Order: sequence, then C-alpha cells, then structure tokens
Amino acid sequence: MKIKITFVLWLAGCIGFVQAEDMSSALNAGFKSINQVGLDRLEQDPLQAFCSKPREESGDAAVAAELRETAMASVVLPGNGDYLGSWERGQQVANNGKGLQYSDNPEEANGGNCYACHQLDPAEVAYGNLGPSLTNYGARGQSDVMLQYTWTKLWNTHAYNVCSHMPRFGAQGILTEQQLKDVMAFLFDPDSPVNNLAE
Repeated sequence: MKIKITFVLWLAGCIGFVQAEDMSSALNAGFKSINQVGLDRLEQDPLQAFCSKPREESGDAAVAAELRETAMASVVLPGNGDYLGSWERGQQVANNGKGLQYSDNPEEANGGNCYACHQLDPAEVAYGNLGPSLTNYGARGQSDVMLQYTWTKLWNTHAYNVCSHMPRFGAQGILTEQQLKDVMAFLFDPDSPVNNLAE
C-alpha cells in the first residue's frame, strides 16, 4: 500500500512539471483541421489566457479591468436602434445547438444552444444550470437600459464579467445581428413563452 501511494505522489509530481510549451505541442500534434474547424482554435486570445490561469495567478485587478474595457469597446449595438426581432425565430436559435463543429454544415446558421446553460421557457424540461434561469426575463418591461444591458451580455458577456463562461455570440461572430435580435425578442416579448408563466 505504501509503495502505491509513493508511486501516485511521484507521478503527480512528474505531471506537475509538464511545461505549457509541451502541452501546446501535444495539442497541436493531436489535432488537425477538419472542414471549418482549424487549429487556430487552440490559440488563446489575451482574455482566454488570463481566465485560464489559476485564480491566485490571474487576480490582477488592473488587467481584469483592461480586459473588461476592451470587451465593452467591442460591443456593436444594432444599427437601427431596434433590439427586437421575432421571438419565434429566437426560440429556434435558443433551441439549436448546431454550428462551429467540424461535422456541422457551415452553410447553415449557427444556433445559440441557450438551454445548455439556462432555463428559458418554463415548459422546457431539459436545461442546464450553469447560468441563471431566464424564465420571466422580460416580464418587467423593456427599458432602454435593460435592452442595452442584455444586448451587451449577448454580444460580449466579458464586458460585465471578465471570466464568464458564456460565449461571445456577437464579438466572435457566432450569431448574426438578426439572430441576436430574435433571441432578444424571445427574452423580452410579452407573447414569448419565456414570459408566460403558468399561474
């Protein structure tokens, strides 16, 4: 038993000495470009690099503030000032988990896969809980401040929470402006099932 524990501790120590360059080499050697998915996905941008560090190493408040400001500056508000599209189309975007995988057709629109992390329509039985429930999200109305906040959150959530796990739907080109408007309508439209809780 003592030998097994010693071996496990020795192995853990060896793994701890693996350098970042070695890990990068292993990843690059183990992956290949397929269809629309390239090796560029293995390259971290400054925000990803910052948020990948252990908390005690990435706790530089000045760097975090700079990354938040950069994220906020990347937000592009709707050109015509109209934030809302069709909630029916937004429901389809929220339910669609396809897109950006090597096996997906790049000619087809990406989905938002919103239910992977959020509850939206209270009638939906399968949803994740990494993010907060959005049920009844727009029931309190559609103030300009709330519309802009939500759009910014969808466009680049790191403008508010620098190490958020939420995708940068607008900033990374995952969803189009029209798709974002449709998701906004799904969240805010009074007729959307998101805002129609059963009594």
